[in-house]
Amino acid sequence: MRNRFLSQDPLQDTEPLIRRVYSYVAYTIGHGPEAEDITSETFARALRYRDTYDPARGTPVTWLIGIARRCVYEAAAEPRSVSDPPDSAGPSDMAADADERLTVQAAVSRLGERDRELIALRYGADLTAKQIAQRLELSTSAVEVGLHRARSRLRAIMEDQPQAGPDESPAEPHVRNVVPIPVRRARRPNEGKNSDAILEPRQRPRS
Repeated sequence: MRNRFLSQDPLQDTEPLIRRVYSYVAYTIGHGPEAEDITSETFARALRYRDTYDPARGTPVTWLIGIARRCVYEAAAEPRSVSDPPDSAGPSDMAADADERLTVQAAVSRLGERDRELIALRYGADLTAKQIAQRLELSTSAVEVGLHRARSRLRAIMEDQPQAGPDESPAEPHVRNVVPIPVRRARRPNEGKNSDAILEPRQRPRS
């Protein structure tokens, strides 16, 4: 039984999972301490409930994204306080992609909730249209059409063109993939310690 559990443990390889969950959250609410907190809370819950993971119902990343979505919605329902300033990184680290990250992040924030969720799932969590359809309980074709329209509206925002309305056809029939937001690597558990040592929200060491 123990070996069977280990073979199905959704948290066996946490580093790429943390990056994809953090990227999804960052697309949804933006980079910063709050995104890190939600990522940490997602994995804290995953550690508590990983014995409920059923590989027949989806991959580890789709299971984690489901947890992350709930964490995002719960955080949005809480009274907002003044956010801590983002952790400072070396000048060369932040300056290189700051403009691009802020431009894409600002554009995504102007999308409607449905478009923002589709973009976050596709380019943040790196899910396929089929996986998104399973997660949102939609048909794959509906997701593909929704993504096409969301990309068109996002491209229009980024190019400072009039944005298509929520029920209108996209203005650009052929839209290339949106530029992903450059993701600063999220902190991960100390590999030298127990794998349960996920950093709790607001308890990360400051540099």
